[in-house]
Amino acid sequence: MNTPEAGPSSITAKADWSVVGFALAYPTVFTVLYFVALAKQPQWLQQAVYAVGKVVQFSFPLVWAMSRQGWRPRWQAPRIGDVLLGVLPGLLLLGVAVAAYHLWLKPAGLFAGPAEAVREKAAGFGVAGAGTFIALAVFYCLGHSALEEYYWRWFTFGQLRKLSSFAWAAGVSSVGFMAHHVLVLAVYFGWDSPLTYGFSLAVAVGGLIWALIYEKTGNLWANWLSHALIDAAIFVVGYDILLTTAR
Repeated sequence: MNTPEAGPSSITAKADWSVVGFALAYPTVFTVLYFVALAKQPQWLQQAVYAVGKVVQFSFPLVWAMSRQGWRPRWQAPRIGDVLLGVLPGLLLLGVAVAAYHLWLKPAGLFAGPAEAVREKAAGFGVAGAGTFIALAVFYCLGHSALEEYYWRWFTFGQLRKLSSFAWAAGVSSVGFMAHHVLVLAVYFGWDSPLTYGFSLAVAVGGLIWALIYEKTGNLWANWLSHALIDAAIFVVGYDILLTTAR
């Protein structure tokens, strides 16, 4: 994994507010398009727009940093402390999330309503059964989580960190990280559900914690591992909703 140094020295040239603004806004605008506006459109169109949009999102920081700031990737092997910092809290939170779902949220019927929305969205992404669901889960947990940390912590937080204090950079980037998740959660739970805002707040807190970890460690290993485990918890719950609750 390319793990650039954190903080103001992570990219050599001056940051740009317009670039930061684009990085903050793009995921939310893109989510409105592919997740909301195209929800009833054919499966092939949803998948095509999603693929193109993700390529734009995740290639932009790398292309811009290399062409405008002279940054070049470098390899940094994981340190045992970084691995433990990512894995141990991640496993703890995975266990808490799954336990809370099975012992409280599911028995209380709080996920009964979102089941149909989960099934519709899964169908839109070509998920037809356990095999395709697991394949999607592996991609998100191992691949997409790394890309999100690169996008939100290395680039967005890193650029903001060059322009402001840690508190401002972490706060603003975490709100941006939360924003598109609010839309996703609202589709599943509704705008009037406290779960939409409770889970959104949890996403923002997670963003703050990952920004702090990145600031302290100077690489993305701990962030990626903990993010992957949090995503794994979401897919464990999603598997139960899709293949059990939604029936």
